[in-house]
Amino acid sequence: MPRYVRFLHQDQARYGREQDGLLYPLERAPWLGGGEAGPSISLAAVTLLAPCEPRTIFAVGLNYRSHLGQRPAPRDPEIFYKPVSALQHPGGPIVIPPEAEDVHFEGEMVAVIGREVRHASLDQARDAIFGLTCGNDVSDRNWQRGAGKDLQWWRAKGADTFAPLGPAVVTDLDPADRLLQTRVNGEMLQSQETSDLLFAVPEIIRWISRWVTLTPGDLIYTGTPGNTRRLVHGDVVEVELEGIGVLRNPVIAATPTP
Repeated sequence: MPRYVRFLHQDQARYGREQDGLLYPLERAPWLGGGEAGPSISLAAVTLLAPCEPRTIFAVGLNYRSHLGQRPAPRDPEIFYKPVSALQHPGGPIVIPPEAEDVHFEGEMVAVIGREVRHASLDQARDAIFGLTCGNDVSDRNWQRGAGKDLQWWRAKGADTFAPLGPAVVTDLDPADRLLQTRVNGEMLQSQETSDLLFAVPEIIRWISRWVTLTPGDLIYTGTPGNTRRLVHGDVVEVELEGIGVLRNPVIAATPTP
């Protein structure tokens, strides 16, 4: 399965194809048709970055049967936005803001869009999936639905570093049949097949495209399974999606501003 990453080497950020511990640099993003350019580079010699530079990040709430609890199943995909500024690289810290009271992990499968999509049929939506990667829809429950609830989820799910992504985008994988697992400090806290999704990835894309045009490189965080729990300073979160690898991020508490 082709694997694509974005990396920093000699102070230059580039896209590349990963194979057997080597990176083959690309002229531009693979979903934009970037061909190989330049000699291979050892994977050990680079720093991995979030593998996409999306124009828009979409996310889906309440999309696993195992996550619903006593809540009714939504009739249609429940879509919200995460700001691009929330992206965090593999290995980069999830920073808990000083005012945040109840920050949780949400391990997720993330779909990467490969072509412009508008008013798509289900088949067109399926063809628009370039590949899959791992994501973490970090969320502060107090700002989301607690006593400090905001009108929108702009900071609950959009604070800086609240969208870890990576380590690689892998093509030719079936998004309907992946094992998704999340560990905190080595303890398995989520383990679910993506067949438990209420709305499959093509359905989500078709639904979004009725009103909002998706463009190459856009991301869809597809929902989290089971239960989540609070993160604290010193934790390490690992999100693993079958066929992709492990997205690992430490957790740190930000120093309060004076």
